[in-house]
Amino acid sequence: MTAQLLFFYFGGMAVAGAVVAVFTPNLVYSALSLLMTFIHIAGIYILLNAEFIAAVQIIVYAGAILVTYVFVLMLFNPEQEKRYFHKQYKIGAFLGAVVLFLMVFAGFKTEILSKGGPFTVEYVEEIGHTRAIGNALFTDFIFPFEIASFILLVAMFGAIILAGRGIKKPKGPGGRVDLSSRRKAKEAIVGER
Repeated sequence: MTAQLLFFYFGGMAVAGAVVAVFTPNLVYSALSLLMTFIHIAGIYILLNAEFIAAVQIIVYAGAILVTYVFVLMLFNPEQEKRYFHKQYKIGAFLGAVVLFLMVFAGFKTEILSKGGPFTVEYVEEIGHTRAIGNALFTDFIFPFEIASFILLVAMFGAIILAGRGIKKPKGPGGRVDLSSRRKAKEAIVGER
């Protein structure tokens, strides 16, 4: 009974945090609610006796990934992004609904939801959670693992490009960067000494 109550608490808080992360206009509140979601998902992993996955969830997602998101948020111009995302909201909502429908449809039409994995509880207890995850990840799922790392790399480059999109340096004569304001500031500092 206690495990079920804890599951409903962790699941409800994870969903609530995800909804707040998506729909709040304040980017800092969005990052904090995403942190809340990650922590509660780690709680669900603990209920499933997957302590290693819970620790990785906290270290990797709540630690490294969220810090990366916060750095990217600091690079964005919020006013410019609000205008851009407001124009794309209907298209994004439609595509999100289509993808969700296709995922649910594929789950019910295939045996993914009912099919058990090759690892029984006894086998996992015998070799340990960490070794079972390593065996599965680096043998059967090595290609998807590498593809996921490549997608994260592309996303990082995309965030850097989007962050630098609105920055324009003033051009001087001949198309060169205008350094006259820097020179004047330097001369003013040298002149004060």
